[in-house]
Amino acid sequence: MKKQILLTVLMMMALTITAQDFNFDEASYTPQQTVFRLFAPANAKAVKVRLYKDGMGGKAQKTVAMKYVDGLWTATVKGDLLGRFYTFDVGRGECAGVFAKAVGVNGQRAAIIDLAATNPEGWESDRRPPLKNPADQVIYEMHHRDFSIARPDAKYPGKFLALTEPWAIRHLKRLGVTAVHILPSYDYGSVDETRLEDNTYNWGYDPVNYNVPEGSYSTDPFQPAVRVGEFKQMVQALHKAGIRVILDVVYNHTYDIDRSNFQRTYPDYYYRKIRNEKSEMRNGVSADFSYSNGSGCGNETASEQPMMRRFMLESVKYWINEYHIDGLRFDLMGIHDIETMNEIRKAVSDIDPTIFIYGEGWSAGSCALPGDRLGMKANIPQMPGIAAFSDEIRDALRGPFDNDTKPGILGGAFNMEESLKFGIVGCISHPQVDMSKVNYSKQPWAVQPVQMISYVSCHDDMCLVDRLKASVPGITQEELIRLDLLAQTAVFTSQGVPFMLSGEEMLRDKKGVHNSYNSPDSINHLDWSNLQRYPQVFEYYRNLIQLRKRYPHFRLGSADLVRKSLQFLDAPKGVVAYRIEAPRGHSVDRVIVVLNFTRQEQRIAIPEGKYFVLAASGVIDLNGLDNIKTSQAVVAPQSALILQD
Repeated sequence: MKKQILLTVLMMMALTITAQDFNFDEASYTPQQTVFRLFAPANAKAVKVRLYKDGMGGKAQKTVAMKYVDGLWTATVKGDLLGRFYTFDVGRGECAGVFAKAVGVNGQRAAIIDLAATNPEGWESDRRPPLKNPADQVIYEMHHRDFSIARPDAKYPGKFLALTEPWAIRHLKRLGVTAVHILPSYDYGSVDETRLEDNTYNWGYDPVNYNVPEGSYSTDPFQPAVRVGEFKQMVQALHKAGIRVILDVVYNHTYDIDRSNFQRTYPDYYYRKIRNEKSEMRNGVSADFSYSNGSGCGNETASEQPMMRRFMLESVKYWINEYHIDGLRFDLMGIHDIETMNEIRKAVSDIDPTIFIYGEGWSAGSCALPGDRLGMKANIPQMPGIAAFSDEIRDALRGPFDNDTKPGILGGAFNMEESLKFGIVGCISHPQVDMSKVNYSKQPWAVQPVQMISYVSCHDDMCLVDRLKASVPGITQEELIRLDLLAQTAVFTSQGVPFMLSGEEMLRDKKGVHNSYNSPDSINHLDWSNLQRYPQVFEYYRNLIQLRKRYPHFRLGSADLVRKSLQFLDAPKGVVAYRIEAPRGHSVDRVIVVLNFTRQEQRIAIPEGKYFVLAASGVIDLNGLDNIKTSQAVVAPQSALILQD
């Protein structure tokens, strides 16, 4: 017994030392030799590295036994291995390791490449666009195929390089977004890169190789350097346009367990398990434990484990340093432990404090760790510098996630005003927000308004148009447009960080599909002809973004300033109205916003004064639609009125 305890202590000490010192460079290449390292169990019977000529197929050209030294398995192979492929084998099947930086087709084998040779011309001069305040951001969530696959003049439809093309840059700049949030762009498992002619679609939330760009988005998935170089070209082009790049990261689960790189190198170390009340059978053997499934995908990773935490830290830093990424969106952040998220925030701030970090402050099921240890929305006060999505403002506007036909305030549910007000102030404490009437949270969860992502729809639910059609019976096209614009006005005039799904600026729909993660292009693609069909929609979105940029009233960035400057006005059911006093030094003293969700004209008492009308009846003009003197705001049905004194 004492011997077993001593062995356990020694193992934990070894893991701690390894986690602190190991940089996950599993293949350190020089023209003279390559040193292979792998974190695997000390008691593994045999650990081997195999060398191949090609990324798939063919027999190994060389097999080298690895030796266990100071907590890691190592092997040194003499000679120049540039262009060769390799796998690790711990006895559970070959894999590319956990930190491959380049891979062959379908990510089955890691590749040795010269990363410096993948840098586009001028890469060393690439700089991320400046960001003074997180509230200054306008985030545009996009999927590579959705955005460009149906664009008539795209040279590289569905590829990373589409975002380097003039039409794409022109559209994003004209719209005015400051950052693109690209859906998972690492090497994922559900698309066969050898059969791209099949046009298989997936969002990519099924990670295989976390630190390599996805091959199906490159022009040649068989050549490891191509995907790396083209991803960098994409980032460089967006940076030149003044647009930041946010990467969607999915460290909370893997595509599967048994075939994952984690499981094949160090079985069960990287995953959380729960004790079974009654032993279940797994592979014909009675099991006292099963895998926890907080992700809803069959497994959840154990971020609290020293080497999993270190893996996440090193992976984040690698994307920032090698690919110049400007932000990170954590999928199901509520699965990761708070300590890990805070360590990531600190490590990222040491590189550049303006790099933005946000995530989903929930999980998809029960986790093996208690909720008070996890990166849940309610624990955001314990995670300074990290933001979370607000489902309060989302569902107040459009209705609950779990019922597509139940409306929010847009569809006449006039009991959601307090939830909307909570979103407008950025989910902070505010004396005029009655938390007992807020839909999901009974106490404020954001310390600062920039810790809240304000949105009404994203990729993983009905898009706004489809939700309005599903929840507002008999909706006409004219009413749909009015409500669409009104919804985004609430989002973009809130004090959080505004976020929109790509294509909403052209009235995108997905044919009513709620979860289109593997639906074909015919469901997911952007219909670019809608720009000509609904020009008023794009113009409203563009002007709404410019309005937010011009008026700092909507991006105060400080909880104290919001409580001091933003005051809600008395309004009838179905109407939310507020005024925002100017930050110090701004020439405009006051802005008033009235959101009328009813089908009747509404009149709201406002401070008497002279006002420029910036928005009314579905039109925004930053030069002013009218000049009025009044003490009463008259708001058209299902529209916003915005006044500047």
